[in-house]
Formats: sequence, C-alpha cells, structure tokens
Amino acid sequence: MVIYNAISDEDLVLLLNNGDRLAFTQLYERYKYLLYVHALRRLRNEAEAEDLIHDLFATIWNRHETLNLKGRLQGYLYTAVRNRIFKLMAHKNVESEYISSFHQAIEPTANITDYLVREAQMAAMIEKEIAALPPKMREVFELSRKQHLSHKEIAEQLNISEQTVSKQVTNALKILKTRLGLLFYLIFLIK
Repeated sequence: MVIYNAISDEDLVLLLNNGDRLAFTQLYERYKYLLYVHALRRLRNEAEAEDLIHDLFATIWNRHETLNLKGRLQGYLYTAVRNRIFKLMAHKNVESEYISSFHQAIEPTANITDYLVREAQMAAMIEKEIAALPPKMREVFELSRKQHLSHKEIAEQLNISEQTVSKQVTNALKILKTRLGLLFYLIFLIK
C-alpha cells in the first residue's frame, strides 16, 4: 500500500502521469494552501485567488498524461500561479476598457459606428474563448447556449448521459467565467 504523504513530489508527478488520482489529490493538498496565500497576496481577492488555484489544478489534471516537469514542482507551481495572475490582471485591464466603452456607448452623443465596432470586437473575443474550449465541451456548450437545447435533448443527440451534459456545461461556464470575467455575467448569466 502506497503512503502518498510520504512520497516525494517527483514520484507523485510520475504517479500523476499514469493517472493516479490519489497522487493528484496529495499534490493538491500539499500545495493548495501555499499557492492560495501566494495568489491572495497579489490579487487581494479571495474568490479570484481560489478560482485561480482551482483552475491551475484542473489544468494539471487535464494534462496529467503529458505533464513533463523538469526541475522542482514547487517552482513550476509558483511560476504557473504568477503567470495566471499576470494574465488575470491583463484581462481585468481589457475588462475595464470594455466597461468604459459601455459607459461611453450609453451616452446619447455616442457614435453608433464606434459602438458597433466594439460590440463586434467583444463578440469576437467571446467566440474565441468558446472556440478554445475542448471540442466535446464546446459542442455541448454550443448546443445548450446557442441552440437552446435541453440537457436531455443534447444527451440524446450526442448519445451521452444527461449527467455528462450537465458536467460539460458547468465546466465550460467555469472556464469561460475565468477567461471572460465580468463579460461572462453580462452575456451568459443574463440569458
């Protein structure tokens, strides 16, 4: 019987590469709090820090078979968190620009052409993020949100369970929430 909390990071990564969920759980338990505190110090927002860490570990699990860590796991994780923080901050800047553009568009003197260009840019950004979803998840999401099919109809059409449909839609929404931030709420939750 393997005692996971006594195994080195390198051995846990090897087990993780082979799909060992307990090794993944041990890595998560070993580093989640440290990484959370690190992210929280930079972001100063508990929900964003928590989402960032969950997203990181979801990515690690999704890529566990191809995860090739040369060097120390701890360094890799901290770098991954730092990069995600930078990406989130850059995304917040874009978000601020779009919010600002919405305020300008609401003004009666706003130029309708400018508004239409910004709307097209926003739609392109949203479509780009949807297109970046894993293929099966994207297909389920588009059937749900664009064609307005029920989970049961999607399950029948794709010959999968309703539970799988529900999970795929939930995961897609989580990914898009992380990537699109405020735009996510304006678009998908209002529908």
